[in-house]
Amino acid sequence: MSDAGLSMGVEEEFLLVDPVTGATVARAEPVLARARAAPLPAPDTRLQAELLRTQVEAATGVCTRLDEVRRQLRESRALLADAARAEDARLVSTGTAIAAAPAPAFAFSPGERFQRIAEMGGGVFADYEVCGCHVHVGVPDRETALAVVNHLRPWLPTLVALAVNSPIDRGRDRGFASCRVTEKMGRFPCSGVPPWFGSVAAYERELARLVDCGAMVDTAMTFWLARPSPRLPTVELRGADAAGTVEDATLQAGLSRALVRTALADLAAGREAPRVSQEVCAVALWSAARYGMTGPGVHPLRERRVPAAELAAELIDHVTPALEDTGDLAEVRALLAGVLRDGTGAERQRHADARGGPRAVLDLLVRQAAGRRQAERQAGPTRSMGPS
Repeated sequence: MSDAGLSMGVEEEFLLVDPVTGATVARAEPVLARARAAPLPAPDTRLQAELLRTQVEAATGVCTRLDEVRRQLRESRALLADAARAEDARLVSTGTAIAAAPAPAFAFSPGERFQRIAEMGGGVFADYEVCGCHVHVGVPDRETALAVVNHLRPWLPTLVALAVNSPIDRGRDRGFASCRVTEKMGRFPCSGVPPWFGSVAAYERELARLVDCGAMVDTAMTFWLARPSPRLPTVELRGADAAGTVEDATLQAGLSRALVRTALADLAAGREAPRVSQEVCAVALWSAARYGMTGPGVHPLRERRVPAAELAAELIDHVTPALEDTGDLAEVRALLAGVLRDGTGAERQRHADARGGPRAVLDLLVRQAAGRRQAERQAGPTRSMGPS
């Protein structure tokens, strides 16, 4: 297999919260200033603002190995966690805010684009404190990127199921393992599994039409779970909730790159992406967000319900040649086994809530964001791995 699809990078979004109440706090500017004053994990690592002043983002540099990704994620988290503590806040990595603010007043980050989004969305963004884990994988050009996205469509719900980490939103368990994907992102046009596009021209016409119709402020504002990046020569996979742990984020990076490399191999062999039903994809995504790995999934190609663990096993089988090619198969299998054994982020949050209420959830998220994975393994839920 060629080196196409070898480079990757991960963007992690975090919330800043009060250390006692867990409510979000608007301290992004001082936290980022402190963190940026320290040596960064790599010259091209970025620590930056997000939509709201309660959020910060860390982006790795361009990596070619999973151990590079893991190291940069861990070090960036440490920088932001230390800076947050210095500003009397805590860094947490979860898809939605876990505690209700006494009087929500969401301040948007500076910048013309953020302000345009705020004006367009109005009250729709009143509780849109959501965070994701986005993986970028390098591709030769935009045409290839779009063709790859077509191949990714059937697998996006399974990536979501493995990454669910937002069951609690503002003090309430909403019944979904990922409130971010359903209740938050799903309220916007251009969300969910992207449509199948036959050409870059068709894709760009659709983006322009959506802007003209007022659904987006610009062509970069889609909420689709995978897309050609609007600013980089990459495919961007963005279905995962903010990863509770570095290990969770590393698993998403490894699987995402393997899916892109598998798609590139299919394209090189002349295999077109399957025209999976948009409605079936929507149902599969709903089931993934509802249950994560604890209930049924929906197989987009067979168009029927199957155990979520079976979908995860099929995903691994699908990308095994790509994982072997990059030397990642053993590590990705081990990371997946950890999720199936210890639970997804959503399961760990619910386990903590049952054990000790909101305080235990906050403590868990703070520990995880700081990289203390082993302690959670000792306390978290367990279950059998299922099919392998």
